[in-house]
Amino acid sequence: MFVCNQTSTLHSAKQFIASGLFYISSRSHLSISSATPFEPHNVFSWASAIRSASQQGRFKEAISLYVQMQRTHLTPTTYAVSAALKACARIPAVVTGRAIHAQVYKVGQQSNVFVQTALVDLYFKFGETQIARRVFDEMPERNVVSWNSILGGYIKAGDLTTARRIFDEMPIKDVVSWNSMVAGYAKAGDMGSAESLFQQMPWRNAASWNGMISGFIDSGKVEEARKLFNEMPERSNVSWIAMISGYSKCGDVDSARQLFDQMGEKDCPSWNAMIACYAQNSRPKEALQLFNQMRKLNVNVQLNEMTFVSVISACSQLGDLRFGSWIEGYMQRIGIELDDHLITALVDLYAKCGSMDNAYNLFRALRRRDMIAYSAMIFGCGINGRASDAIHLFEEMVEAKVCPNEITFTGLLTAYNHAGLVEEGCRCFASMASKHQVMPSADHYAIMADLLGRAGRLEEAHELIKSMPMQPHVGVWGALLLACRIHGNVELGEIAARHCLELEPEAEASGYYVLLANIYASAERWDDAKRLRKMVEEKGLSKVPGCSWMEFT
Repeated sequence: MFVCNQTSTLHSAKQFIASGLFYISSRSHLSISSATPFEPHNVFSWASAIRSASQQGRFKEAISLYVQMQRTHLTPTTYAVSAALKACARIPAVVTGRAIHAQVYKVGQQSNVFVQTALVDLYFKFGETQIARRVFDEMPERNVVSWNSILGGYIKAGDLTTARRIFDEMPIKDVVSWNSMVAGYAKAGDMGSAESLFQQMPWRNAASWNGMISGFIDSGKVEEARKLFNEMPERSNVSWIAMISGYSKCGDVDSARQLFDQMGEKDCPSWNAMIACYAQNSRPKEALQLFNQMRKLNVNVQLNEMTFVSVISACSQLGDLRFGSWIEGYMQRIGIELDDHLITALVDLYAKCGSMDNAYNLFRALRRRDMIAYSAMIFGCGINGRASDAIHLFEEMVEAKVCPNEITFTGLLTAYNHAGLVEEGCRCFASMASKHQVMPSADHYAIMADLLGRAGRLEEAHELIKSMPMQPHVGVWGALLLACRIHGNVELGEIAARHCLELEPEAEASGYYVLLANIYASAERWDDAKRLRKMVEEKGLSKVPGCSWMEFT
């Protein structure tokens, strides 16, 4: 078998062919569809079938058909070889791709520009840049597609210096060449170079404009993206969706909605982008309202999986298990199959709503459990007081070599907090950065302050807060204040209350006054307690009554 690596040369491939050894393997045997006219002894029928399968994304089928053709002892056409190589590049099928490369020399197709271009693309897809370049350098003939193939390969490999040198050497550039180079700079965050090239382009298509808009958005320059959007001679739905998503990323939901309302004919991705914008920016009610509008009979749009991922996320934020369950049934009625993304969204919904048995059943049904799925389950176990389950899931996650993130540790630390496992929680917190390369956020510090404070270790909690590398938010100081109320620590309670009152608007600060007054009362400092309560009354502040709710099924 011909095995080619970074140090192999094409000369060795030719020697290999001369030895007469050639091998292609396939585990599957596919038959040709009866709906397609097919002559098993006609090489052009085989080429048409292979090419059709490859173009339609049925890559394994294309490779299997190519292997079957070999058994007929027919010499493959250049179209068949090119299509098979493209299929190998997409899967990727490394062994078969190299074997087909060997056959190229055997059947004398090493000079064909289409085959050689497919080989350049193949080796770039395999990550074998040196071999791809060697194939390109030995091509006796090159067209613009060949040049674009090697240009795109270097860009995807992140080698923009070589890519730019290739771009400058190209004898002929088409719009794909310009777009590739502009997109390469944009992806690298070099919007100055991207914009310079964009202005030099002799002609532009929608992809040119959309590439620049996406580049500005990814760089956090939404206003520059909007300026380009306004200058576009023609806008496709892709352009509108890019801008809506850009506003969503920076939290400007109202501007996103204004654009959405200005759109003419809206397709499913357009609706999905706006629903996702609401869901991702903590406006779940508006996400569900827009979803209901999308479902109306006068809106002729087919809902898809991405629609429901955002809708289920909105239900999770609202804690609306009843509507979430209805959504699950609705998907079944309209024929939406549960893929891993939808199952994970449902896991998050059920876990946050306390329906842990349903969450576990769905979690175990996942074909692939990724970081998001594990984090949803661990977080659900944490907030529902199932500490041992959260710990077990985290251990399973680490064993499966799935990297945790901030939300994973939020759930895990919450579980330790609910169970009062102080030492275990401290070890977990310390391991975040040292072992898992996850830097603790202010929310993680708030959980730790609460954990230490409830255990009566108020000084440790205070020292932890003072050591924070970021500015503590009101939740951090609020956790310490509540702990001081539990343990009657006046000195630290005053410090925590002062910070809370500085961070929280006065209209919303009545609860902190009341907590501090209660601390004074527990220490029998009645005058101070009376003074604070009188202050609350004089300022017209009122403590919002606490409430809780649960849903019966």
